[in-house]
Amino acid sequence: MRRPHGRSSSLLSAFFRRLGISCLPLPKPWYDVPDLVTIAMLMMASGAACAADPYPNHPITLVAPFTAGGDSDIAARNLAAHVRDALGGTMVVLNKGGANGAIGSQYVHDAAPDGYTLLLARVGSQAVLPALQKGLTYKWDDFTFIGLLELNPMACVVNSKSRYHTLDDLVSDLKGRPGKLNYSTSGPATVLNLASQTLLSAAGLPKAGATEIPYKGGADATTALLAGEVDFSCNNVISLVGPIKGGTLRALVTTSPQRLPDLPDVPTARELHYPQLESVNGWSALYGPPGLPADVKARWAKALVAMKTNQDWLSAVRRVGSVPNVLSADDTRKYVADQVAFYTTLGKKLNLELN
Repeated sequence: MRRPHGRSSSLLSAFFRRLGISCLPLPKPWYDVPDLVTIAMLMMASGAACAADPYPNHPITLVAPFTAGGDSDIAARNLAAHVRDALGGTMVVLNKGGANGAIGSQYVHDAAPDGYTLLLARVGSQAVLPALQKGLTYKWDDFTFIGLLELNPMACVVNSKSRYHTLDDLVSDLKGRPGKLNYSTSGPATVLNLASQTLLSAAGLPKAGATEIPYKGGADATTALLAGEVDFSCNNVISLVGPIKGGTLRALVTTSPQRLPDLPDVPTARELHYPQLESVNGWSALYGPPGLPADVKARWAKALVAMKTNQDWLSAVRRVGSVPNVLSADDTRKYVADQVAFYTTLGKKLNLELN
């Protein structure tokens, strides 16, 4: 009696897809063979039925672990828009915000290590959380490091209608009314909060010198400031350059070593004698799930080298106030290790620990 061939055929196709192999249509008599092992042996013997597809052969999902419109989203979309020629494939951005970036990070950590689900890693989710968060479900080095992409200087800003026109104005009022002012962040264990806490510490104020108001992401933190819900905010310039240039926000200071070309009138922390603020910067990197195959890592290593001279991407990164800074996988790992150590020390100094 002849067995139905539909299930054997579909199982065989799924088997080869899992191996990253595209199968040509099989001659009908093969469909009737019930033994999948026999089918596989026949196909390998023929040598012509299947061919390995080069990576990538379909769109890659790039997970931004914070809400749309924030720094991680902008960095992810800049990369996705310009990497096609260097990589030979397309990327689609998926925003998976929540839990200070831990939800999106864990999603990528648990994804199949096939190179088709990658993470736009951020300092908050990949360095600050591992340094400060108790019970975090992943460690800082649980991922495959692909490469650092860019650095994101911070800026401390107020609403353009605010009476604070300089950083000294803000600090003076903070000292005069301790605990009365508030500031927006994207959560306690984020670089937004640590930048504000570093400002308070540098000004000689305690942790409670101002009240933190946490929001779901950097974009929401900026929206709150624009709406007048908070008095100030320290955020990545990448999230602020539009409102600053548009005149709805006023920048008081940046954490960049030199003044930024797009914000030439905004003084640096060093100029204003707050050098501690220089240590707090955002950054974006590209990570994969643990166990990413060597060929995928090699493909990305080549693509990121090409991105160093991709003028369209470089211009897009600089246009939003960020600094292109592509590093190799090994150098990225070393950089992130140093960042985790820095935020661990800073957290102990400021008595910041999340349960």
